[in-house]
Amino acid sequence: MIVPNAHAQAQFLNVIDRDEAHRRFHAALRLDVLDEEPVSLDQSLGRVLARDVAAQVDVPSFDRSNFDGFAVRAADTFGADETKPRRLALLDQTIAASVEPTTPVIPGTAAPIATGGMLPRGGDAIVMVEHTDQEGDELLVRRAVSPGHGVSFAGTDIASGEIVLRCGTVLTSRDTGVLAAIGFNRVFVHRRPRVAVVSTGDEIVAPGAPMRPGMVYDSNARIIADAVRELGGESIELGIVRDDVDELRTRLATALGMCDMVLLSGGTSKGAGDLSYLVVSELNDPGIVAHGVALKPGKPICLAAHEGKAVVILPGFPTSAIFTFHEFAAPVIARLAGRPAPQHRRVRANLALKVNSEIGRTEYLLVGLIDRAHAPPNSQTGAASQSADEHVRLTAYPRGKGSGSVTTFSRADGFITIGRHSEIVEQGAAVEVQLLGRDLAPADLVVIGSHCAGLDYLLGKLQEQGVCIKFMAVGSTAGLDAARRGECDLAGVHLLDPDTGQYNRPFLSPDVQLIEGYGRMQGIVFRQDDPRFAGRERDAILETIKSDTECLMVNRNKGSGTRILIDRLLDGVQPTGYAVQARNHNAVAAAVSQNRADWGVAIESAAKHAGLGFLPLTREKYDFVMPASRASAPAVVAFRELLGDDKTRGNLTAMGFVLPT
Repeated sequence: MIVPNAHAQAQFLNVIDRDEAHRRFHAALRLDVLDEEPVSLDQSLGRVLARDVAAQVDVPSFDRSNFDGFAVRAADTFGADETKPRRLALLDQTIAASVEPTTPVIPGTAAPIATGGMLPRGGDAIVMVEHTDQEGDELLVRRAVSPGHGVSFAGTDIASGEIVLRCGTVLTSRDTGVLAAIGFNRVFVHRRPRVAVVSTGDEIVAPGAPMRPGMVYDSNARIIADAVRELGGESIELGIVRDDVDELRTRLATALGMCDMVLLSGGTSKGAGDLSYLVVSELNDPGIVAHGVALKPGKPICLAAHEGKAVVILPGFPTSAIFTFHEFAAPVIARLAGRPAPQHRRVRANLALKVNSEIGRTEYLLVGLIDRAHAPPNSQTGAASQSADEHVRLTAYPRGKGSGSVTTFSRADGFITIGRHSEIVEQGAAVEVQLLGRDLAPADLVVIGSHCAGLDYLLGKLQEQGVCIKFMAVGSTAGLDAARRGECDLAGVHLLDPDTGQYNRPFLSPDVQLIEGYGRMQGIVFRQDDPRFAGRERDAILETIKSDTECLMVNRNKGSGTRILIDRLLDGVQPTGYAVQARNHNAVAAAVSQNRADWGVAIESAAKHAGLGFLPLTREKYDFVMPASRASAPAVVAFRELLGDDKTRGNLTAMGFVLPT
């Protein structure tokens, strides 16, 4: 029975340290490994053994031949060689696999035997067939063998009574093979923790449902449910609960009655409609133990317990939800399942860019990793490497800090932890990166720089050829710097030199080379029914975007070639929305299309794809910069061949790009 807890509300967002949150949370939980249950062998993969497994049979269960040949007494072969073979009488039986021999091998005899055949009584070795010849009923043995040669004796692999697998083993395909080899068709395993997953909020819709403005698809439930399974738990997906206290209270009671743990997503803050914390505050024994932890992302996490069962309210933003799940829920699930605490490999890296952090909160910063081992020895390594640890081969690029990003977590290689007392991590600083996967997957082609739909097309074609690709959209300037440091194979750039009017070439240095790309048109994108743009002359539109405070813009990120173009266009003016930065052309088009902004600057192909109006500003060159040391790398050669392919050029032209003749 759920009893109201009068003190729970007072704890709301009383922000505490991460370690203290762990201590309080675990102290309130029943953390014994769950009871055992029998399962069939074909359902045991990934389960955790609850008992030691002892063999009831010998493996092999009989003395068997390791290859095709002849069962003999080893003493009868002593002295045999190619010029003086030993002659043995062939017995009138052939021992195939699964056949029990009936005639013993006596001195001076040999019995034909197949691989896996049972060694007959009297035999103690196998002569391979290629070391023999036959003359009538006689076998000519041309190589001597020692006792035991070519024989696997009973119990040499597994002896009856031997412990082959121990309690706590997470069963892999190798383990299930062992169980099958000793005749087990069922095993006792720990019951998987049943974890209820509940999403909350009027704005949440299930994937596949119709979308409308103000709504978001429920990605949290999917990733959390699957993460539960990865940890050995059984996820019980209880769907989406609207902002209704009674409905949520009923769903929570149901979840506690049928599951070992409850995870709610969203509604942990104190805003209007955030009801999860209100309902969870009604729990007792002990109820809420922490509401607000000094983490970034993840500060609003709410940890509670009811009769020894964990109840966790994860923040609604995806990245916050995932981090706090792995920080607080994952260790509990693993412990209940009888698995070891999740372990992740850590690697050393140098930070590519300076990072500012918030004093007072431990920050998890997602990063992408680049191996700079192939950097040319005389490259202009720049500031990021001047202070770098020369023994560290990896460079860590921040993947953004938005806790609302769905893709940031999935595309990151790992994260660094910035202590709560650190405000700045300098460019080039040595950092420790905890990998999100077990290993850092090597890439055949590393591309860093400006985003382009044409580049997306090219990389997609290379991937179809089996090329493993890592791409980071960091802007033209950062991409050029990465190429100079040898941290990438290619950098997409579109940088205009105001002195020469040329794109990209004026920025080259001796250690990088240019691969000519294509031309593309940059321009102002707008909704075609907007009277401030549609049908008006260029000068009038430019005057509007500079002077009309109601005309909302969406900007591009600093360091991008498009941002440089925008700043030249505005000539010092910062219109309404100037501080809002989109990370690529498609994001600009989406903001305008969805009426979150009225105009922005993007390439023509993005405007066409979104059905927007387009005012041409300038035709720019989008090229690729390559470290000179990477010119002969197979993936770079494949890229250049693809770029020169007639069919590829035709498809890029159809997308609106202008290829050099």
